[in-house]
Amino acid sequence: MGRRGANQLAVFVACLGTVACGFSRNMEMLVVARFLSGVGGGGIMTTTTIIMSDMYSMRSRGLAQGFSSLFSGLGMGLGGPVGGLVNDLFGWRWAFIMQIPLFALSLTLTTCNLHYVTPGMGRSAKDVLKRIDWGGSITLLIAIGSFLVFLSMKFGEDLSWSDPLVVASIILGIAFMVAFILVELCVSPEPVLAPVLLSQKVPVIVGVSNFLVAMCNFSVMYFFPMWFQTVVLTNASTAGLHLLPNSMAMSCGSLFAGYLMHHTGRYKMINILFGFFPFVGCLLITFIRENSGPLQSWLSIIPLGFGNAVVLQTTLVALLAHLPDNLMAVGTGFGQVFRGLGQVSGVAVSSALFQSKLDSELRKRIYGPDATEIINSIRRSATLVASLPPDLQRAARDSYAGAIRDVFIFAACSTLMAYIVRLQLPDKALEHGPRKSRDRAGNSFSATSTDRNESSIQEDDGQPARLLHATEFTGKVANTLSSPSASDGQSR
Repeated sequence: MGRRGANQLAVFVACLGTVACGFSRNMEMLVVARFLSGVGGGGIMTTTTIIMSDMYSMRSRGLAQGFSSLFSGLGMGLGGPVGGLVNDLFGWRWAFIMQIPLFALSLTLTTCNLHYVTPGMGRSAKDVLKRIDWGGSITLLIAIGSFLVFLSMKFGEDLSWSDPLVVASIILGIAFMVAFILVELCVSPEPVLAPVLLSQKVPVIVGVSNFLVAMCNFSVMYFFPMWFQTVVLTNASTAGLHLLPNSMAMSCGSLFAGYLMHHTGRYKMINILFGFFPFVGCLLITFIRENSGPLQSWLSIIPLGFGNAVVLQTTLVALLAHLPDNLMAVGTGFGQVFRGLGQVSGVAVSSALFQSKLDSELRKRIYGPDATEIINSIRRSATLVASLPPDLQRAARDSYAGAIRDVFIFAACSTLMAYIVRLQLPDKALEHGPRKSRDRAGNSFSATSTDRNESSIQEDDGQPARLLHATEFTGKVANTLSSPSASDGQSR
């Protein structure tokens, strides 16, 4: 399938899921469609990182990834306010449908510009499908889904511990998590969580850090706009716009980290110095109040975005710098698995914490014969707060403020734990020149090239082709795959 085929398949799946979201007829269909788009999105993130690894030397990779993250951050920053505006003007369906031209543009650009091949391109689709870790993926999916159901039923719906749904979901979650571990260790030939990486210090540190950082990020990203919508009573588009400074800071942080790594050839000191910023950012947003000024409301989140961008860039480079060439693709996927688990866990755990605290706060403030019904209505709809009578509205706003503040404290604890874990990360000088690989005959060749602005690589028909890399940004290029007989370490 190759790099381009895998990337385009991921883009197509994400597009299919997004279109299905726009045309969903019920909540069940919307959930399935969001799952599908998430699968595609995860594939896009992984394949783009692997392609970047092919094209650039280790020392230049951070800078190239920084430029990539610059546009990624801009997209995430504009997505919230634009989506909120589209929702206010045309309805939520168009927030999904309007993305279709962007997927088409992505497919067009990769078709026109991504033309290199790697060893293994001749394998059939059947061989490719055999290599997928179906057992590990399915057991992990069921385990995570079961834990999400448990958190939703126990803390979202307030069911008792003895309720069959609560008991069944927690038992299923534990059973399938055990099954996932056994499949990865004993059954799967190419596991999602490669045991060889779990036995190494750097991949484990990076994986745990990715998990905790993602928990922090998604807890804040999900609830920060809600603060302004339920406590300050802004509309959806304005609430989403408060995430723009964070996304801009992430873009700047990625580029900044990439430049420093490219300039110094080191990553650890950058990580230590700026990796503490997310904790500071979480503390700052925790102290935002209803009457806080615009500077505090808009700018407090900047250290969070900037610091997390530096952390993600430096930990990715640290992971790849400690892996041999034949584990580059596996290592990239390894880091993304932990990051994805952290994203899901961040939303699930913070939502459970939020709902539990919100219920407690509302019951302290709302009394009367209809209190239970009113409390349940307020918990299920954040948009209801703005239309409540003044006395109930005051109680709801104060309750939401207390519950969301607890989520921010949880995020601060997550990012502080991640910082402590990363203190054990060893430093290593980054290669400025090409990494050396060996072909089957034992001959040495360069897997990357930093002295040329273009690289001659192999087209699908075996003829040399000219591939223009994104050298306009860096002034250098970093990869040439010299021949189809490249080392087995250059995995598909």
